[in-house]
Formats: sequence, structure tokens, C-alpha cells
Amino acid sequence: MAPDEAPSRVRIASPHTTARPHRRRTVEQEIDEDTAIGEVYMRSLVRSQLRLALAVAALLVLLVGSLPLLFVLSDLETVTVASVPLPWWLLGVAVYPLLFVVGWGFVRASERNERAFSDLVERP
Repeated sequence: MAPDEAPSRVRIASPHTTARPHRRRTVEQEIDEDTAIGEVYMRSLVRSQLRLALAVAALLVLLVGSLPLLFVLSDLETVTVASVPLPWWLLGVAVYPLLFVVGWGFVRASERNERAFSDLVERP
């Protein structure tokens, strides 16, 4: 460096003062912008709904699927009600209220999952 030249100026700054302030994003923005965090939230909703659907399917398999086994292992074929065999009453009449109740419970639980997710999304 020549004696006439002044040293170049070097600016030293702290990253704490030069960094842009962090803007907090809502869950709704995370989902809308399809970020990694938004994907985690959506995956949690899908998992909870899938878990519920599998539980209901397993319940139906146990309840309705076990009826043929019940018929084979017991003497229900010989029992008649109004001259109709009891297995026919169970399969033709009794199953439908059961399906209605299970379906009603599934819808309520599904709405509960969605309401909890909605509350999470709308939280400030």
C-alpha cells in the first residue's frame, strides 16, 4: 500500500441488528403456502381421519363379520321368529340399525377431528 492511499473502510455489523425481523405466520398461511409445517398439519388431520376410519372398519368386521361364525357355532338356524329363521332376522333387520349407529358415531367423531383441526388453524 502506498503512503498516499488511505486504508479502505470496512464495516462490521452485528447479525442481530441487520437481520430482518421474523414475521410470525399463522397455521392457515402455512397450509395455504404449502410449506413443510403446513404439510405436517395436513398430514396430522389425514392421519387422525384414517385412524378413525380403520377403527370403524375393524368394529364393523368384528360385529357383522362374526355373525356367520355365530350361526355356524350355535343352533340359531333352528330358532324361528314369526316363521322366519333368526339368522335372517339378524342379517335382514338387526344389522341396519347397527350400521346406522356406527355410521352416526363415525360422522360425529370425524366432525370432532375436523373441528379440533379448524380450531388449531384459526388460533391467532
